[in-house]
Amino acid sequence: MEIISPAEDGEQPALERVWIWLTTENKKLLVVDDIELNRMILTNLFMDEFDVLEAENGQVALELLSRYGTDIAIVLLDIVMPVVDGFGVLQGMNESNLIHTVPVIMITGENDDEKSLKGYELGVSDLLNKPFNSKIVYRRVHNVVDLYAHKHNLEQKLQEQKEVLEKQAERIRQSNQFVIDALSTTVEFRNLESGEHIKRVRVLTKILLETATTYYPLTQEEIEVISGAAAMHDIGKIAIPDAILLKPGPLTKDEFEIMKTHTTRGCEILTSLNYVQDQEYYKYCYDICRHHHERWDGKGYPDGLRGDDIPIWAQSTSIADVYDALTSKRVYKPAYTHEQAISMILRGECGAFNPRLLECLERVQGSLCSYIA
Repeated sequence: MEIISPAEDGEQPALERVWIWLTTENKKLLVVDDIELNRMILTNLFMDEFDVLEAENGQVALELLSRYGTDIAIVLLDIVMPVVDGFGVLQGMNESNLIHTVPVIMITGENDDEKSLKGYELGVSDLLNKPFNSKIVYRRVHNVVDLYAHKHNLEQKLQEQKEVLEKQAERIRQSNQFVIDALSTTVEFRNLESGEHIKRVRVLTKILLETATTYYPLTQEEIEVISGAAAMHDIGKIAIPDAILLKPGPLTKDEFEIMKTHTTRGCEILTSLNYVQDQEYYKYCYDICRHHHERWDGKGYPDGLRGDDIPIWAQSTSIADVYDALTSKRVYKPAYTHEQAISMILRGECGAFNPRLLECLERVQGSLCSYIA
């Protein structure tokens, strides 16, 4: 086999190349071939710029791959070998996920489309047929290594950009939550209630939904957004007259009808804010504001929804709101104990709730006090 020196063709000296994700010390090239002459030819071709590792069969290759991992820049892999063949090496690289970060050029002496296709299916980047021209091998190796280097560099930049965007999104979320909490707390102060009510409803809503993921396929991100939106549940009370909102005794039938309108008045306020109404957050806020007084048996308000026609985020906020109202002092009642509140909700004394959510409430009740303290 004729060895053609790449430098004879005006190729830029290899040692002057810039390798994006490899340092000079850890650039390794693995030659896997059971024929010593082939290994020697390939080693001589790349020894000036790579730390060349040699393996006479697939088993040795797998051991070297396990030892050096992504320190290996590329693998030149023969297919027909004793002990473990080339396909066995590829299979091992797939199992360890190295095939996604360490490129492989498959070298074969057979012109077999079926084996070539199998190699590509197992993740090889390129294929060379024996006998090969060393100059072509040189160029193909560098093309593949450069491609993977640029791919790695791009993935790194994308990951960095993703992290920056995530941090920006988190800052925006925190700013939004601050504004929402401030607005919601204003309503609570007007109602002569502690601003802590908002925080407790938000926390309990989150706890219930995290426990209810067995029944309802919500992601952690969705739960975070929903629990934030739960703070808006009583925003409509700002439109209720003081004489009704602050009345120390029971409401008359007409007064209660006016009080019930805080659900729909809250939705009117949300709509008037000109928020982007096709966004997920708006939907959660709107549904919770309107439906947190609906009941499982259809006897709630304002729409008389029944069962799971009530959005699960409104259902969970409803239980959280009732629990905190029971355990908090109001102008019209003293605070009930944690045990009394749980018992009243589970026995249906505060309206009918989703049996699945009641089961979740039972499961977390032992540690609930510490969660909302």
